[in-house]
Amino acid sequence: MKIFKYIGIIVLSLFSFTAMAQVPAPGEAQSEPIAIMNAYAHLGNGEVIENSVITFENGVITNVADATTIRLDLSKFKVIKAEGMHVYPGLIASNTIIGLEEISAVRATRDQDETGDFNPNVRALVAYNTDSELIPTTRFNGVLYAQTTPRGGRISGSSSVMNLDAWNWEDAVLKNDEGIHLNWPSKLRRPRWWLGENEWSRNKEYDVDYQEVKSFFNDAASYNQISQPETTNLKLEAMKGLFDGSKNLYIHTDRAKEILESIQFAMKMGIKKIVLVGGDEAYYVRDFLKENDIPVILEETLRLPSRTSDPVDMPYQLPNLLHEAGIKVAIGQWGSVMQVRNLPFSVGTAAAYGLGKEEALRMVTLNPAEIMGVDDNIGSLEKGKVASIVVSKGDILDMEGNQMEYVFIEGRQVTLEAHQQRLYQKFKEKFDQE
Repeated sequence: MKIFKYIGIIVLSLFSFTAMAQVPAPGEAQSEPIAIMNAYAHLGNGEVIENSVITFENGVITNVADATTIRLDLSKFKVIKAEGMHVYPGLIASNTIIGLEEISAVRATRDQDETGDFNPNVRALVAYNTDSELIPTTRFNGVLYAQTTPRGGRISGSSSVMNLDAWNWEDAVLKNDEGIHLNWPSKLRRPRWWLGENEWSRNKEYDVDYQEVKSFFNDAASYNQISQPETTNLKLEAMKGLFDGSKNLYIHTDRAKEILESIQFAMKMGIKKIVLVGGDEAYYVRDFLKENDIPVILEETLRLPSRTSDPVDMPYQLPNLLHEAGIKVAIGQWGSVMQVRNLPFSVGTAAAYGLGKEEALRMVTLNPAEIMGVDDNIGSLEKGKVASIVVSKGDILDMEGNQMEYVFIEGRQVTLEAHQQRLYQKFKEKFDQE
């Protein structure tokens, strides 16, 4: 009998460990109206309310007002006293593979890249893994939405806007297939260190690559003119939204000449909505971007410049330089999926280099929401938008101030526990006992 007792203990221990290691379940639907009182509210549109009252019910914001000038009956509300705290709309991570990759070194956990060069019919949202351990970790720093984006090939596929608290991708999706991603061919080839190269060289295959892109877009334009094709071509069918304006064309390129050529190409093809992604040298063609109303999703700021002739802090300055030129800018974080959680700190660096905190915040809230066409629902704290709200003890863009007290996604209160918190508690208990 003793052996069965010991087996039972071992089995229960294993189940307990598994339960502790699981990703937290999504929050429960909002059951009562909630009021956040007396916090410093950063609305995401550049405005602030120093002493605010924010109310929401059934997952929708019902009031955003100055608490010193409005009188509300809060007898039926759950009141959160947030004096001295800061309230923000949930941050949006642009052009990320969160939910598509778990461990970069483990092939079985990478699902962001399909074989082949032209895959506009590949949909990132159906591969989105809501059980990723990286999601609660990212959420813990105030990032509540992600533009989940495929990688690889010439046309990677379509991205979708997902919330970071859901049971499955159907529950997570806010806007599906909102844009097609084109990796524009480069005129130059990076040094191949494994071949002993240390200088950039001309890409001899650029003209061939360009013709392939041109041929595919010509086919897509011709297919778009057929109202009822006899045979459905899934790749060309996915491109239709580019010609009627229901989808964005995200052009991934960095160098100034390629920015000009790729955007001019897209405009000639009749693409309605064009977004530049990357844009490391966008500053050098800023007048062209402004004239043609091309928004830019920049890479993270915490990196070195690509040009050796640029000042070392050019990535820090670039968001403000483009903003001053009148260009709509969003800041993404895509160097590594593990780094998405550091998005607010990357933006905080831009804030310190001339941009200012409220405009920097806008680049990860309202600006990306407008670019992706979801600003009716998220991106700012306004009446009628969904209640995706973070409450922090301090400045969310600062490493010391970013301390989440409450997180709500569409009205659901979300747990702030993640893998790091479990490890902290585990080893804290260990050393407390010693």
